[in-house]
Amino acid sequence: MKEKITGKVYVLGNNIDTDQIIPAKFLSYNPSLEEERKYFGKFALCGVPEGQQGLPTGDKPFVTAGFSSEYKIVIGGDNFGCGSSREHAPLALNEAGAEVVVANSFARIFYRNSVNGGYVIPYETTSTLTKVFKTGDEAELNITENTIKNITTGKEFSLKELGGILPILESGDIFKYAKANNIS
Repeated sequence: MKEKITGKVYVLGNNIDTDQIIPAKFLSYNPSLEEERKYFGKFALCGVPEGQQGLPTGDKPFVTAGFSSEYKIVIGGDNFGCGSSREHAPLALNEAGAEVVVANSFARIFYRNSVNGGYVIPYETTSTLTKVFKTGDEAELNITENTIKNITTGKEFSLKELGGILPILESGDIFKYAKANNIS
């Protein structure tokens, strides 16, 4: 796992649910088939309602063309990933190219699906970053120091430590972690 993740941020609001992250109509694609898996990236965040996409700069799609997004870091508010237990939600963000989601809080099942599948790093923050980042800002997230810096403004913010999930993320997913640690 990288020590730092640098890239553009995409800002969302509160209560982004799994059907907004990947609408049910796109679940007909098979994630175990490489030629179909990429469609999860193409349609990532396409269900976010108008007025919540690319906050606070107005509506801006996460994926503008093709199967991937220019945004590496997603910033959300409270209760990110609420709704169903859909594992496809963090998979879709990963397939689009997102590496990390930073939010005030996560729905527990989204959080665990992100970690267990090794899809995206779910980082919690005590600051309301949706008010200090804009979609398109450049940011650097430092995993070792648990910080995120808005390169565009020069401001840096602390993140909560990853704690016990860090070894799983470093292994790649829960299955690789279990195998490396002789857990059956």
